[in-house]
Amino acid sequence: MKLALFDLDHTLIPMDSDYEWGQFTVAIGWRDAEAFGQANRVFYERYKAGTLDIAEYTRFATAAIREQGMEKAVAAHAQFMSAVVQKGITQQALALVERHRQAGDAVLIVTATNEFVTRPIAQAFGVEELIAIELARDASGLPTGEIQGVPSFREGKVARVEQWLAKQGASWASVTHSTFYSDSINDLPLLEKVTHPVATNPDDRLRAVAEQRGWPTLNLFP
Repeated sequence: MKLALFDLDHTLIPMDSDYEWGQFTVAIGWRDAEAFGQANRVFYERYKAGTLDIAEYTRFATAAIREQGMEKAVAAHAQFMSAVVQKGITQQALALVERHRQAGDAVLIVTATNEFVTRPIAQAFGVEELIAIELARDASGLPTGEIQGVPSFREGKVARVEQWLAKQGASWASVTHSTFYSDSINDLPLLEKVTHPVATNPDDRLRAVAEQRGWPTLNLFP
């Protein structure tokens, strides 16, 4: 088996989709602009610094969905895709994913952003295999704010890929070639696990690691 693994935010798309979704909920009046914006920025800075509490952030990030209900949230997300995300999907990023698909690789998006935000984005790339933060849900299907299973964050991305492989009746030992594209130092555990790590639009800390270790770098955006 050959694997092509892609981080999403700032890797395949030039934005943090969770952050932008939060800002979109402000724009449509679901959140107070000042209070939400300040909290959102704090969480984003913690993510970049590698100090984010992913459970705390997930409760914060899904609050609007819980308050508005799934029907309204799904409709708003469709608007979000059209107004924000689609404008950031480039032909270069689409072509990169397609090259791996044509090469016969198993293509997965592996992201620390939750499944509600990212599933439609993965589908826009034609990627069905999505590893994302899974949301615990109540009997009606509404997210509770808690995470179900292992969060796909930092070392959790390695664990979740291992779980996915096990479902295919495979393991890392049966993977003959693996590539992982990521921009973030948070993804160092999975970058170190694959045979071909690619620092993609890397942040300063990851760029330094890539230069030190001789990893290739790729810039998908101007």
